[in-house]
Amino acid sequence: MRSTIVSTLLLATQLVLPAAHAAPAPQAGRTCHLPGIEEALRCISVPVPLDYAKSGRTLAIHATVAPAFREAARSDPLFVLAGGPGQAGSDILPLVHAAFRRVRATRDIVLIDQRGTGLSGKLDCKSPPEIDTMTEEQLDADARRCIESLGASYGSYTTDAAARDIERVRLALGYGQVNLWGGSYGTRLAQHYTRLFPANVRALVLDGVAAPDQVIPAGGRDAQAALETTFRQCEKEAACARAFPALRTEFAALAAQLAKAPARIEMADPRTAALRPVTISLRRFTATVHRILYSQADAHTLPFLIHSAHGGRWEPFIAQSNRDSDFSTDGAMAGPLYLAVVCAEDVPRLTPQLVAEDTPGSFLGAAVSTQLATLCPAVNVKRVAYAAPARIDAPALLLSGALDPVTPPRRAEAAAKLMKAAQHLVVKNGGHIVSPLGCAPRLMREFLDAPHQRVEARCLDEIPAPTFQLNSAGPQP
Repeated sequence: MRSTIVSTLLLATQLVLPAAHAAPAPQAGRTCHLPGIEEALRCISVPVPLDYAKSGRTLAIHATVAPAFREAARSDPLFVLAGGPGQAGSDILPLVHAAFRRVRATRDIVLIDQRGTGLSGKLDCKSPPEIDTMTEEQLDADARRCIESLGASYGSYTTDAAARDIERVRLALGYGQVNLWGGSYGTRLAQHYTRLFPANVRALVLDGVAAPDQVIPAGGRDAQAALETTFRQCEKEAACARAFPALRTEFAALAAQLAKAPARIEMADPRTAALRPVTISLRRFTATVHRILYSQADAHTLPFLIHSAHGGRWEPFIAQSNRDSDFSTDGAMAGPLYLAVVCAEDVPRLTPQLVAEDTPGSFLGAAVSTQLATLCPAVNVKRVAYAAPARIDAPALLLSGALDPVTPPRRAEAAAKLMKAAQHLVVKNGGHIVSPLGCAPRLMREFLDAPHQRVEARCLDEIPAPTFQLNSAGPQP
């Protein structure tokens, strides 16, 4: 997450719809070339109200269409909703090939940039050049200044408004029923859209499922479980156990050291090769560890990174941390949008009792959960009341990684209780987002072709666990 806001974190009442009008002619859109995919795609821009409760200001929602390969395509496309909140559909275009290539054989793939992200009026705060040496107080102050300078009506950037935008995109493209794929926060948005417009949803595929009652900042329990699993896996693998025999002790020592004072080192700037100072605070350390756990390939580098840092060699750890900066394809998160959504929908439910239940024994700690709330006054959004969710009747395929540190299988199981026909598949060697792995692309196609039939998913057990990195040469062969 390259934005200043995310770097500093290192970490509803339904509105009445306007009267129905005759459906407009479908938009043809324009040919477009976007980063992340070589071929020409089709792009459209759909005007929507900034506030669905009143007329006046509008904004433009961007959608990217990857047309089906076959001319006789099915009429029900797959709408793709990205995560975050703060990630745009145009940020995850590589998934068109990596995860949706089978589905695209017969269906259009439509990737939507949520309002406030990507090409839909992105709310963005760039990281300052001196970010590596700034204190946490300076980072927080810089974030507040940026949020206020944008002058956005942050209260209009809710999940409910984003769901209504999806409906405008569906109408603009002239589709009838659609299928939805949501990843991470996108699963919350997909569920909300389905509950608002149930007749328009044919089927859902939800990957990294956020349960309706999940509070995004309260992730200590799930994060610690993923870290413990990584430690246990290293201890059970002979080569990893020999290379890092004191892994838990070294991790605890680093956390204790950083709790007393940040670590300060000099390292070569990856852009200029000039030596520059770098500060590693406890907040940056724990947030980097958390993000590493999202991917199993990355998680299996963690013992090496911890051991190296404990020995005073911080460079590998910092290099991994910088993958969330402007050197990364994942660096396009819209930080202010994240705050607008989470401060309105999640922080009001982050009660002292929930923090007390979620954080004991977790490396994230209570401070990580509650620090976000200190930035909420800057976006100045009203609380969105939590309403008991209605049952979803459309068939749903829920996908989970057993080692996911943010939306583990227990979250999907909670969401499935509110669905009439849900199938839940777990990838035992998967982390956060498993759609591109192994046979998952084929299973998604099979489900969408016949969503009321059971999916035979034993092939997911064949997805191997990555090997551990033991030294600077990289993972084992």
